[in-house]
Amino acid sequence: MLDTIGFLGEVGYGETQMGILFKTYPALLFEGSGKRIYILVGMLLKLGLKMNEIFYLFLQNSQILSVKCAKNLWQAVCFLFDIGMETGDIANIIATNVQLLSSCALQRPKTVMKNLKVEKGSLCQIIKEDPSKLFSLASKSVSKGIEQLSSQSQRNFLEKTTFLRRLGFVDNSDEMTKALKLFRGRGDQLQERFDCLVQAGLDCNVVANMIKQAPSVLNQTKDVLEKKIHCLRNCLDYPLESVAAFPSYLCYDIDRINLRFAMYVWLRERGAAKQTLSLSTILACSDARFVKYFVNIDPEGPAMWESLKK
Repeated sequence: MLDTIGFLGEVGYGETQMGILFKTYPALLFEGSGKRIYILVGMLLKLGLKMNEIFYLFLQNSQILSVKCAKNLWQAVCFLFDIGMETGDIANIIATNVQLLSSCALQRPKTVMKNLKVEKGSLCQIIKEDPSKLFSLASKSVSKGIEQLSSQSQRNFLEKTTFLRRLGFVDNSDEMTKALKLFRGRGDQLQERFDCLVQAGLDCNVVANMIKQAPSVLNQTKDVLEKKIHCLRNCLDYPLESVAAFPSYLCYDIDRINLRFAMYVWLRERGAAKQTLSLSTILACSDARFVKYFVNIDPEGPAMWESLKK
């Protein structure tokens, strides 16, 4: 019990947070001498989650601290690593599907790939597009799920290749192969996101060139794209055409966009920055470079930057 309390204190839990956690899941203090909390917290930290995110994850899903659920979660993470999924994608799947991940035991990746007749890359892409497929494919009762997925995968593949042909990609080319791996979502979802940009006022050919420059633009949902376009026009006061020159604008987190432009506007009002800088100048530079050229340039800049971040 003391080991568990001591460890939680070392990784940043305050007394209030510990109290809430133990009230929510008292067995944490008694089962396994605290080893489970070491393993789970260590695993989640390595995946890139912050301590406050881990705290709320445990608080909202206290069942994952049970022996069975913790084991299932560990197996799921190992499964995703084994098929070559990147750490950031695994962290996102855990943050949004932790209850599902801890709910059932999984078969080994080799068994699943053999049953499905797919390679690691294909299986990884399927699960990234729809994390729930991990369970219909890899759980012990998997046969029905395989049948459903194989036909659905074929439909998705055909829809996606049809969409890419419209953009000018050639069948069986390296560019088509690369695009199929980069674009996430069904063909109809990709088309919906493409149409969203056209309906905003961009020419079809312009949008097609934007997608080729920054494929991850179409990995944003329609709602997110609309929100960023609204922000560009009405909050940042930039013309729509500016996104054609820098399509990666649509891939940046909206909080990063708002924070950096708020700092830029403040500098501009004080006469410390040019009136119109490109989107890429403000967004594409590293945090250290932004602080050097957009924060420290004014004596009151650091204080304003901290205030904006809060």
